Amino acid sequence: MAATSMNDIKARMKSVKSTMQITKAMELVATSKLRKAKESVERSRPFHEILRAAIDEIESSNEIKDSVWSMPTEGKRTLFIVIAGDRGLAGGYNSNVFKTCKSAAEGTEPLYLPVGKKALEYYRHRGVEIFSDELDSVGEVSVGDSLAIAERICEGYKAGAYDKVILVYTRFVSMMSEIPTTEVVLPLEPANESAPLRTSDPIMGGDPEEILEAIIPDYVGGVINSAVREALASEMAARRTAMNSANKNAEEMIDTLMLRYNRARQALITQEITEIVSGSEAL
Repeated sequence: MAATSMNDIKARMKSVKSTMQITKAMELVATSKLRKAKESVERSRPFHEILRAAIDEIESSNEIKDSVWSMPTEGKRTLFIVIAGDRGLAGGYNSNVFKTCKSAAEGTEPLYLPVGKKALEYYRHRGVEIFSDELDSVGEVSVGDSLAIAERICEGYKAGAYDKVILVYTRFVSMMSEIPTTEVVLPLEPANESAPLRTSDPIMGGDPEEILEAIIPDYVGGVINSAVREALASEMAARRTAMNSANKNAEEMIDTLMLRYNRARQALITQEITEIVSGSEAL
């Protein structure tokens, strides 16, 4: 019995070590990709921030009256842009995004734009109304893809297909922290009240309403592209953390199994010695 138990423990240890090799490799890959993703996040942030500053400048003009892009609406129809991952093994990364979106969608008539394989699978499985299934791989979403889908989103918003556009994604904070976030994209929220008041209108080379009409899709596309970069970095950070935890658990399991193996081996040796002594006494 002890020999059988020892063989079972050795097989289990071998299995855990094999799994540990895989999780260590995945942690190294995630760490390498995380560095690149972090740089991409830092490069993408200024684009939509500069455009938003330009929009605030334009809307501060006395010539702008009741812009369709910033007027609050009474309707409940809401488009949710949900950015999740393309793969699992990232702890609660994907589930936290879906929980955040579910909470935000309460009391609304939701329409979903899933970004990433996991998001598309999740909403297809639930049979909800999907705006588009084009962005089925978050890792392959380019700036051009973001601007193209933003054009369609703005057209639908202007036509009254929905009254609000909310972005749900995971904001990258640091290598060890990421936060599921909801962000209202449309209608435009009021500019920061703490900003200094202007004593004169900004000087523009054209009609302010036409300029605003041209800038808004680029701004929405920039917000989506930036959120995609944030989500990619967050996914890599979450996967790195999950694999690191898996490695630590595997090491603890191996230590426990080794202790059990040594005890079983000691019990087998003790049993053999007892049998030898009993046999010699019988002689």
